Amino acid sequence: MDFSLSPTASRLRDELLSFMDEHVYPAEPVYREQLAHAGDPHANPPVMEELKAEARRRGLWNLFLPHKTNWTEGLSNLDYAPLAEIMGRSPIASEACNCSAPDTGNMELLTLFGTPEQREQWLQPLLEGEIRSAFAMTEPDVASSDATNITCRIETDGDDYVINGRKWWISGAADPRCRLFIVMGKTDPDAPRHLQQSMVLVPAGTPGITNVRALPVFGFQDREGHCELIFDGVRVPRSNLLGEEGGGFAMAQARLGPGRIHHCMRTIGAAERALDLLCDRVQRRTAFGRLLAEQGVIQTWIADARIEIDQARLYTFYAAWLMDTQGNKAARTEISGIKVAVPQMALRVIDHAIQAHGAAGIGDDFGLAALYAHIRTLRLADGPDEVHRMTVARRELRKHEIRERASADG
Repeated sequence: MDFSLSPTASRLRDELLSFMDEHVYPAEPVYREQLAHAGDPHANPPVMEELKAEARRRGLWNLFLPHKTNWTEGLSNLDYAPLAEIMGRSPIASEACNCSAPDTGNMELLTLFGTPEQREQWLQPLLEGEIRSAFAMTEPDVASSDATNITCRIETDGDDYVINGRKWWISGAADPRCRLFIVMGKTDPDAPRHLQQSMVLVPAGTPGITNVRALPVFGFQDREGHCELIFDGVRVPRSNLLGEEGGGFAMAQARLGPGRIHHCMRTIGAAERALDLLCDRVQRRTAFGRLLAEQGVIQTWIADARIEIDQARLYTFYAAWLMDTQGNKAARTEISGIKVAVPQMALRVIDHAIQAHGAAGIGDDFGLAALYAHIRTLRLADGPDEVHRMTVARRELRKHEIRERASADG
């Protein structure tokens, strides 16, 4: 296997590193100040539009897409991995490059399953970064780790669909630029279990949609919001069906596979940022007559962080390589594996960085508390650890059973 970057990805990596140093990192305090001044945690700070314009000028736009577009030649998963990691070092970089969830997954869905009309109406403005979107699947009244549990109904009424249900933790729904919900619900409760669900495109502002609240994460309000929504008699044309009726579950899996590995790629970058902060702090602070950096326990934290980050990166590269060479289905075990391993690694690194900062680490000055809160959600988002561990275990047991049968037959 070969983890080397293509010439295109290598060029983009150098350009992205320059963009981060020259524009993104200096913009972080400006972004926070503008957001605070707006008095709305979900406002769009003007500096973001400046960053987006600069990213487009440099060709750092829609890098996540494996499909060729007006902006990119189409990168492999392996090529995208180090780019996503670099963007993951800042909480604002992915949006600046139009590579932030949930838009990335929604653009993939529209690219793969949308009609020409749907792509023109919704995909094009998303690719241009003119609008934002949300993916409405998770529900409060069922265990959404099993997507077949969803109870939201999408019923046919003449030429329309009528949607009734309650969703929550819908990322992006509080953004004032959110114009589209991709809603997953049941169109046929009597069909086989994995063929009951469908997805429909619902324009924001359609009558019957109520945004109940933006849910905080450990007390933090993310700028794009994680919202609770009620769909009460929401009516859209049947032409708003995405893909085929009964294809919702399969499309969700097609969306979540790349989404999971993208989360892991960005999370490695977040861990690197936390390690940088840790090292900077301990080389500037003295306790008991010695720099913190000279304390054995601190050196253990730093060494473990470097070892674990590099292990996680190689595991993620391997999953990306498998997706590129053998397809997403062949990489399911590895995608589940990194989805467990990478966030847990990052949380350990961030926790030690917080500890090294003392009381300052749990405040707002260094961003570590907010970073911890954000990464902690990834042990639930796109499937909880327990489900991914179950996936890995079942496939490992299946391999063992096959070997046992082969041995018995031999």
